[in-house]
Amino acid sequence: MKILIIKLGALGDVITSTAIIKQICVRHSNDDIYLLTAPTFRNLFINFKYLSTFSFKHSGFLSTLKTILWIRKQKFDRIYDLQSNDRTTIYCALSGSPFRAGNHPRYPYHAHPKNKYIGECHSFDRLNQILESANIQTAKPLPFLPVSENTVARVSGWLDAHNLSEKPFVLLHAGSSPLHLKKRWPYFYELASALSKFLTVVWIGGDDDEELNDNLSKNIGINATNAFDIIELVELGKRAKFAVTNDSAPMHILSCSQIPVFGLFGPTYARRTHALGQLDNVITANNLIAKNDSDFEPQDISDISVDMVLNRLGAQKLL
Repeated sequence: MKILIIKLGALGDVITSTAIIKQICVRHSNDDIYLLTAPTFRNLFINFKYLSTFSFKHSGFLSTLKTILWIRKQKFDRIYDLQSNDRTTIYCALSGSPFRAGNHPRYPYHAHPKNKYIGECHSFDRLNQILESANIQTAKPLPFLPVSENTVARVSGWLDAHNLSEKPFVLLHAGSSPLHLKKRWPYFYELASALSKFLTVVWIGGDDDEELNDNLSKNIGINATNAFDIIELVELGKRAKFAVTNDSAPMHILSCSQIPVFGLFGPTYARRTHALGQLDNVITANNLIAKNDSDFEPQDISDISVDMVLNRLGAQKLL
């Protein structure tokens, strides 16, 4: 059989879906499996065995037509639409595939969860419901981004160069998208000052965090802004003792490292967007997580104190 999995983005959602994609690959280990994803995310799956990745620009009529024609030409026996937005619904409707699984209890999906999604659970749990509807064993909440030997060597070299190979260190991500500055916890410097008594602090992030990390690292820690790509950051995380982040892409990336990732939440709904497998490490100002979207009330992230974070770390014997 020929199998198509569709997952386009965004980054946190793609990482959340990796455990689901792995489970589909296990179910169809004797079949030809293709993944349709955004061009930005193709390299994330470069180390997945038995998975061929394809991408098309997903904006504009001509791109949509090109994608649909490619899908129809491949004559897929099964499609698992893990995106299930308006665009991918059209892909499925015009695919010609005899079996289509997706998120919505309506056409064009043959297999789907029974009820409409209203944000009552994490997106991973909803994706597992798609698997259940398609009679596939559900996945465990363990995000999966395999790492190559070259990546291991590259990260090991960086650690050697910074004298961290034998030293315990913590990863801190103090930034966020410039469009979501309310996600930024303002006390990362104070936290780093306290943690530096026990561990080496490593500041991580990308272009959006460059100025912030430059200022934070002047007196404390090592500035690793833009030092690692996504897969390399997964490997770096495996060597760290734990991480503390805002609700951001690195929070999701580091969940693949299987270390404690403490996510600081204020304006966003933690139950639906926390890093996979890290719900117990969510930190909010009132130490509560709303049960669903309708019960959620945004909080000021600055109401989380440094002591609250240190107490959580101490409770897990990480200091």
